[in-house]
Amino acid sequence: MIDRKISFVSFEKMHDEIRNDLDQAYKEVMDSNWFIGGQFDKKFEADFASYIGDEYCVGCGNGLDSIMLGLKALGIGKGDEVIIPSNTFIATALAVSYVGATPVFVEPRIETFNINPELIEEKVTSKTKAIIPVHLYGQPAELDAIMDIAKKHDLFVIEDTAQAHGALYHGKKVGSFGAVGAFSFYPGKNLGALGDAGAAVTNSKEIADHMRALGNYGSDYKYHHVYQGNNSRLDEIQAAFLDLKLKHLDQWNKRRQEIAKMYLEGIKNSEVILPQIIEGVEPVWHIFAIRSRNRDQLKDYLESHGISTLEHYPIPIHLQECYKELGFKEGDFPIAEEISKTELSLPMYYGLTDDEVQYVIDTINDYL
Repeated sequence: MIDRKISFVSFEKMHDEIRNDLDQAYKEVMDSNWFIGGQFDKKFEADFASYIGDEYCVGCGNGLDSIMLGLKALGIGKGDEVIIPSNTFIATALAVSYVGATPVFVEPRIETFNINPELIEEKVTSKTKAIIPVHLYGQPAELDAIMDIAKKHDLFVIEDTAQAHGALYHGKKVGSFGAVGAFSFYPGKNLGALGDAGAAVTNSKEIADHMRALGNYGSDYKYHHVYQGNNSRLDEIQAAFLDLKLKHLDQWNKRRQEIAKMYLEGIKNSEVILPQIIEGVEPVWHIFAIRSRNRDQLKDYLESHGISTLEHYPIPIHLQECYKELGFKEGDFPIAEEISKTELSLPMYYGLTDDEVQYVIDTINDYL
């Protein structure tokens, strides 16, 4: 019999603490009678750009669109190639495909789950136009090496920062290194809306203006369409919620870091491989991912003890049916495939108590 239940994620404590402020934000947006492209959107964009350390922020509909708009604004399209990790959420690849370019996969370091810079250059061709490093699970990718490669080969860097709001790389926030930093505000993210939302940051006014127009039907002003654009804009209500939550993000991230520290120091089971942290970074632990060769059995064991877990991601992109035209087969990207078979994500959220974290640790340590 299960004597307790620990969810994989919960928003309850987070939202309970700011419920009155959320209600007030909703009221202010309703009273304004302006729901797209108004004062709340402009304020959040300014505040988020400042938080990341860039000059400009362009709100959009979701994280996938933030990458896609960045690619489009940089002129990347049909016939081009874009280097991405073989181990990431499919949105990274879809954004490349949606602009007509081809995703080129590079394997990660299995210790960190992030793209291995030592393998990037061998994939660079005359068609390569950009690299999209993903700060997966909230841990920064190896940006110094990646930026050096990009500079050497005259490539754009678009940071997929969907899971790393507030993470630091040598004291500087990720998302501020490349030509564009792309963010998702899906509800489960460290900074999450109450629905779908996204944004892209940049230090280039030209890129920002281009992305904004692309997300507004290609229009730079009403009924004047410069590009064949999309409809991808940040709703006022989500902007108001996000701006309110942004004030609490560092506090929420600090708690995630405390939980991760407990996991890293407390889990002592030879069946479990813990993530490694590269030097000079501060991860924000959107996901705390462990690995086990007995992943499925461990997952069932934890579930039987009331602990919910998830797998990120059980089918690597190159083996997904929607990318069968790329012609890859099992064995082509063995590290991504190994991660897909062994990765297990533990409960990680603001509101998880020390007692609950210790219960997860003790339960894992008791697993044989």
